[in-house]
Amino acid sequence: MIDQVVLITGASSGIGWAAALAFARAGYHVCGFARRAERLSGLEAEIDALPSPHGDFLAAVGDVRRADDAMAAVEQTLARFGRLDILVANAGVGHHGQVADAAWDDLQTVLQTNIDGVMHSLRAAVPAMRAGGGGHILIISSVVAGVHTPYTATYAASKAFVSSLAGSLRLELADDNIAVTDVLVGRTFTEFNQNRLGSRQSARGGLPTKTADDVAAALVSAAERQPRHIVLSLFDRLILAGGVLTPGLMARLAKRQYEPSQGD
Repeated sequence: MIDQVVLITGASSGIGWAAALAFARAGYHVCGFARRAERLSGLEAEIDALPSPHGDFLAAVGDVRRADDAMAAVEQTLARFGRLDILVANAGVGHHGQVADAAWDDLQTVLQTNIDGVMHSLRAAVPAMRAGGGGHILIISSVVAGVHTPYTATYAASKAFVSSLAGSLRLELADDNIAVTDVLVGRTFTEFNQNRLGSRQSARGGLPTKTADDVAAALVSAAERQPRHIVLSLFDRLILAGGVLTPGLMARLAKRQYEPSQGD
């Protein structure tokens, strides 16, 4: 068994669910933090059914948008396992539609989840990691953080924020022996698109798509290597390079992907 403990936000679906399974399978003890208690119960049952040996699972029900809930999740983790080594700041929500016309409640939900949620989670986790002599924070961002993306602007801006945050945190926390990894995820097949706020229209197809299990495997590998960045595919690297070298072209391509259909 690996004597390390990981706290994963947004563990009730998608990348968070897959990551909880992957870490537990690899022998890590896992605290899954999410709002949906029934989904966490299902995740616990799935982890319990893994071939032995595997890590133990703790469900922490709460909302990353509330600082007290994030703190409670860390406290529950320490009470159960005695330590916290890794935070996977994964909880996030998308949005499709024009910024000027979007419902303010939707935009606020995106910003509070994708930005405030990361801030609350890391501010709760860092003191526990310091007390344990170090740790590792993996922040789930997106390749769109480096691209101007019309009609998903709020989501992309929130990911640009957390990617910038990761770079600064890495320097701030180096003396505490806490590593920070910016995880730049490309298009992934999960419930994310169905749960996106705003327009129900999905992005147009035709682009390479990873699975949640692909991302989860990369996270477990990163927990061992502690890289500064993770980019899962060559295609994703090309997107990031295009955002720097040919931003106008990338913006036009993004517009084609996300522009609302007639009557949407």
